Amino acid sequence: MAQDTDMNEILATVTVSAPRRWLALGMLAFLGVLLVHFGFSAPPQSFLLQVFVIGLGALSIALALKMHRGTGSTVELTRAGLRDGDGTVIAPIEVIERVDRGAFAFKPSNGFMLRLSEGQGRVWRPGLWWRLGRRVGVGGVTPGNQTKVMAEILQVLISEK
Repeated sequence: MAQDTDMNEILATVTVSAPRRWLALGMLAFLGVLLVHFGFSAPPQSFLLQVFVIGLGALSIALALKMHRGTGSTVELTRAGLRDGDGTVIAPIEVIERVDRGAFAFKPSNGFMLRLSEGQGRVWRPGLWWRLGRRVGVGGVTPGNQTKVMAEILQVLISEK
């Protein structure tokens, strides 16, 4: 019983930075509204181009809504692995091979990337984390100091296993 409680103890948490969240949401929504407005008020000569511009605007607004839902959560690190605030397991600790957080690593802004030993499926929470097969990216509109601490603790946990 004590070991089960120890496995669920939260070692680090990454929350979304409110100013960055609202700036990102505002920019995406503004771009979407601007493109839709442009598509109707000053339509291009080609009907297909008009449909493309309006569709791009609608996609931008949809992405802003998805980001709003996604950035309302947190990322938590326990001894069992990474999980979302809603309980979604991002990456169990036993499948994490390494943590990449260098300047030239393909990673989200202010974040880090995990390489997994086996694929875990595709999930995307824009602005917070994503998982694509054997790669997991954490970061985006998150504070860099929180993700740095989480990455360092993860490296220690990986070296212990």
